[in-house]
Amino acid sequence: MISVIVPVYNVERYLSRALDSILAQTYHDWEAILVDDGSTDRSGSIADEYAINDNRFKVIHKDNEGASEARNTAMRHVEGEYLLYLDSDDFLHPQLMELCMQAVQRDKSDTVAFTYDRCYRTQNLIRHFLHLPESRPHYRSYKNPPYLVTDNIFEYATEHSNPKDIDSRWAVKHCQAWRCMYKTSNIRNILFVKDIIYEDFPWWSEVLLNIQRCTILNLPLYFYYPNPRSYIFSKTNTQKIESLRKAIEASKLIYANVPEDKRQAWERNFMIPFVEKLRKKTKSDR
Repeated sequence: MISVIVPVYNVERYLSRALDSILAQTYHDWEAILVDDGSTDRSGSIADEYAINDNRFKVIHKDNEGASEARNTAMRHVEGEYLLYLDSDDFLHPQLMELCMQAVQRDKSDTVAFTYDRCYRTQNLIRHFLHLPESRPHYRSYKNPPYLVTDNIFEYATEHSNPKDIDSRWAVKHCQAWRCMYKTSNIRNILFVKDIIYEDFPWWSEVLLNIQRCTILNLPLYFYYPNPRSYIFSKTNTQKIESLRKAIEASKLIYANVPEDKRQAWERNFMIPFVEKLRKKTKSDR
């Protein structure tokens, strides 16, 4: 029922934690597609070991082309009716799949949105700064959690950290691919733009147009690890500026002929924040 796409590149320190979090799921009908994107450490071997021990893991080895193409490659092999993304230095709450499947079966939703554990991320940012050992995650058990169902995702999706027009309890904040479970047929043909850092922005902009009904769970079901060696942290400010420009232009093309109400909502909640981010980065680069 569920496919999990995991792009893998030089994450031997974190990969087992990510894959163990898939194995620990309370829902068991899944496959995980691991795309070894030309790793030069033991990441590819670790992925192979998991596939040998559990045939729900499928491994694809390819030349290095970046996270976008790794995800695009994985999509061609997806068999699940629903789809999750997991970055290989992050990990999942054990009930993530269970709660998402409960939502789609109960609400007939094609998308389920959740959030990440902000306490875990903030604690580790501070502990990294102070050169202290990493904190361990706390997994709260959930039964019959509150939720909201909407047939208009544009009323709740935003790039603003503190949106003024949206009830913050139900705001679907930011455009990371991993923040939702999606109906595969809705997004199968939406590809990530290659060779840019902010590939989530144009991808999510198009995904928004394909969401018919969304269940929003205000639950921290994803653990977003602040990896100082991650792809985005390894790029210069100039490279980030150029990638942000490309992401904005690609997104504008998607919304060129979209109905006015959706285009205005997208511009207000996504385009304006990204343009402001570009302005700040350009100013700091001078």
